[in-house]
Amino acid sequence: MIKTPSFWNSRGVISTLLLPLSGLWSLAGFIRSFLAQKSRAKLPVICVGNLTVGGSGKTPVVAYLYDWCVAAGHAPVILSRGYGGRTKKPLWVDPQIHESSICGDEPLMLAEGRDVLVSRDRVAGAAAISARGLHDLILMDDGLQNPFMEKDLKIGVFDGAVGIGNGRVIPAGPLRASLGEGLAELDLALINGKDETGLAPTILQGLPLVHATLQPDRAVIGELGDVPLLAFAGIGRPERFFVTVRQSGGNLVHWLAFADHHNYSQHDLTKLQEDATRLGALLITTQKDWVRLPIEWRERIRSIRVTVELDDDDGLTGAVSDAISTSRKATDNG
Repeated sequence: MIKTPSFWNSRGVISTLLLPLSGLWSLAGFIRSFLAQKSRAKLPVICVGNLTVGGSGKTPVVAYLYDWCVAAGHAPVILSRGYGGRTKKPLWVDPQIHESSICGDEPLMLAEGRDVLVSRDRVAGAAAISARGLHDLILMDDGLQNPFMEKDLKIGVFDGAVGIGNGRVIPAGPLRASLGEGLAELDLALINGKDETGLAPTILQGLPLVHATLQPDRAVIGELGDVPLLAFAGIGRPERFFVTVRQSGGNLVHWLAFADHHNYSQHDLTKLQEDATRLGALLITTQKDWVRLPIEWRERIRSIRVTVELDDDDGLTGAVSDAISTSRKATDNG
């Protein structure tokens, strides 16, 4: 895995030189979508994804929707590609027996108290869910750009701090498709955190918009008091985690960033422990990183769980309810 390139935040020389490759990326995406044979699942499909590469706070939104659906009387299941895992066939994730190398870190994190199926082939995954007969709704974690699966509601999640970066398509920028094309595919947008790049007005021209905030479990920081902390993270935007620790009152004395989905080796962890010992600090990381750690290291390292808080709960959950209802009516009439 590689870290997010710094030139994705500006339209400099490197980004401009890569524009021809962005054109090829867009063309490949168009051809893939044009040739794809779309499949409709037997259950309603709510897809939560992002238009950019890198972290946007999507996973906590999926967790929030799952928990809300359960409270509303539904029997949801999360369908994930299982990025970073090596399983090829549909797999029901069990945190007690599976490791992130098998199923991916995000599915493993989400599976704490939730039903999660990973499947590289989303159509096969949806079929496996239907065959199980225990669920009435699929929450598709990522996959907005997957042309093979019909979705009843498409939610795009944006990081308010970085927005869409330089606004260019991979590899010249972080966008998976042009902003116009991406927004046209969405039914609803959600911005995590303060909109520091002024993206909201562009979204509001054609889409309903919900604002959210990622809230850390402050109890963990509170328990640690003034203990010096060495924070490390291998997520889309590691610096966001470091700011969270500091703003939550943590005594952050050092921090280290790794690439997204980084698989920590014994050498990595030994070096981190040596640095922490030298500084008289305790190691702390994200929940997503923590599930990727070897089991023997988890007892030595603390993690911070984050949850999402919405400014307009009804805006998001209302759209989900409407999509479920519309999908079921279409199925009954069909």
